[in-house]
Amino acid sequence: MRILSVMEGKKVSGMTVLIFLLGILLSYSYVHARPATFLEDFKITWADDHIQQMAGGNAIQLKLDQSSGAGFASKKQYLYGSVTMKLKLVPGDSAGTVTAFYMNSDTDNVRDELDFEFLGNRSGQPYTVQTNVYAHGKGDREQRVNLWFDPSADFHTYSILWNHYHVVFSVDEIPIRVYKNNEAKGIPYPKSQPMGIYSTLWEADDWATRGGLEKIDWSKAPFYAYYKDFDIEACAVPGVSTCPSNPNNWWEGPSYRQLSAIQAQRYRWVRLNHMIYDYCADKSRYPVTPPECLAGI
Repeated sequence: MRILSVMEGKKVSGMTVLIFLLGILLSYSYVHARPATFLEDFKITWADDHIQQMAGGNAIQLKLDQSSGAGFASKKQYLYGSVTMKLKLVPGDSAGTVTAFYMNSDTDNVRDELDFEFLGNRSGQPYTVQTNVYAHGKGDREQRVNLWFDPSADFHTYSILWNHYHVVFSVDEIPIRVYKNNEAKGIPYPKSQPMGIYSTLWEADDWATRGGLEKIDWSKAPFYAYYKDFDIEACAVPGVSTCPSNPNNWWEGPSYRQLSAIQAQRYRWVRLNHMIYDYCADKSRYPVTPPECLAGI
């Protein structure tokens, strides 16, 4: 689309055009609108000797061995938007390992957090992805889905969409988790705290695989996970205070306020065929159903 297409058929002055162009530039000045790269947008937070940059900083290798795991995080925090990465997970016998991609407000008492956690497996078993949502310091909202492909054989796309209406976790553009904004019903929703983007590879064999029954086999170490094609389209903080409510941000548009018919169909397919745990249905943990489950998550 040409930049002046909206003015076609109208007689406009040079000053009008200048003001229009300045408006366009300002609208992007506080929205991350370019492809992200590791060098420009991320920093190593844990064990720099276990992280290797590849492809000129466009891909990252994380390593886990008995001495350490590794992690990195975005240099900025963001308030609403869409974050996407491609991951290739630990191959073979990865039991006890966790590869994570998540957003976190980095606050102690009233933490907001949106989690992808990929739980390693014994060879031949499906990889499990666990999602969790923390809102105003309250978490324990785990859901688990067995992936329908081998995520260690090639890169796949994982994304988090966060707007005023819902949070959507997607795998290869297929929604696997939706957490709706039900604040009107008194249910907390992450809305005011900016969050950074984090990724880690670490040992969690006390719970990660079959509830901790399957321990990590260090004879298979080191373990590697790979990240590439970072994409951040979100409101960077600090920035213009009106950014989160700016209707020009695509992720706030009508098409992103609820799942499309095709997305809803795929979402039902995942839940019917691949979901293996839902905290809403766990009566041993929650004899009283959590209110967000009754409201529809």
